[in-house]
Amino acid sequence: MHQLLLIIHLVAATIWIGGHLILCLGILPRAIKTDNPNIILQFEKQFEPIGIPALLLLVISGILLSLQYDITISKWFTFTQSIEMVISYKLILLLIIFMLALHARFILIPKLTIENMYKLGWHIVLVTLLSVSMLVLGSSIRFGGI
Repeated sequence: MHQLLLIIHLVAATIWIGGHLILCLGILPRAIKTDNPNIILQFEKQFEPIGIPALLLLVISGILLSLQYDITISKWFTFTQSIEMVISYKLILLLIIFMLALHARFILIPKLTIENMYKLGWHIVLVTLLSVSMLVLGSSIRFGGI
């Protein structure tokens, strides 16, 4: 069961992080260079149907994996064990990503223009960096945490 959950978690992370790397390093620079926010919107429209389910799978599989390490909800954010610290930090990063996503989805994207495309660009860069940071943190669990 652990191996299957880990594979699901890693495939979902590949989709989520890979999509954001493409967006951050490929789509965003092209949109900025051409002053065309529609390039971002087109990518978003294509990525969202696979990216959001991947994120949901990441959250669900991550919680189930943490339970297998005996890191229950009551141990989140107590910062007492190495693996619990990793999970707590990943949850903090996830909450930040969630807040950025809500702001982007309901404030920036509905009114996306050339002027506010740069604000969305900062969101994209931050979500990408936070997502890669979660990957690095997660990889440390293999060796007992941080």
